[in-house]
Amino acid sequence: MQKYLLSKEEIDALPGTEKTHFLNDNARRLNKSLGDLTGLNAIGFHLIEVQPGCESTEYHMHHFEEECVYILEGEGESLIGDTTTVVKAGDFIGYRAGGHAHKLTNTGSGVLKCIVVGQRLDNDVGDYPHKHQRIYRNKGLPWDLVDHSDIKEP
Repeated sequence: MQKYLLSKEEIDALPGTEKTHFLNDNARRLNKSLGDLTGLNAIGFHLIEVQPGCESTEYHMHHFEEECVYILEGEGESLIGDTTTVVKAGDFIGYRAGGHAHKLTNTGSGVLKCIVVGQRLDNDVGDYPHKHQRIYRNKGLPWDLVDHSDIKEP
């Protein structure tokens, strides 16, 4: 049975899961999926830690899902579209569905620790502009990754 409440002590004691993005070996983070541990299905709620020099994820955008990040500690750079901005503890970033592609990079000397929240819709489409690829995600099915050059618009 999943819990409704996780104490600070329980969260601190969680080992987390090391994750590397399947399209970017430098996108490495320690992930504590607190939402999963409390039975949340419609949103993901994650406490992440990104080491210096690493990225949070591959540069991407979602066509249907929203995401947001609250920076708890550390500093880094946020790339949203073509704009790079220095970010630090206390900053909030909202990524709109269908908005600009984005990623975070830890440019500091310590851990970049963030809360990351995102929708978990049954279906989503995402783009990885630097990789020229699009991903199609449908609940219960394997993800489909295609090159932008192979997408045919009606």
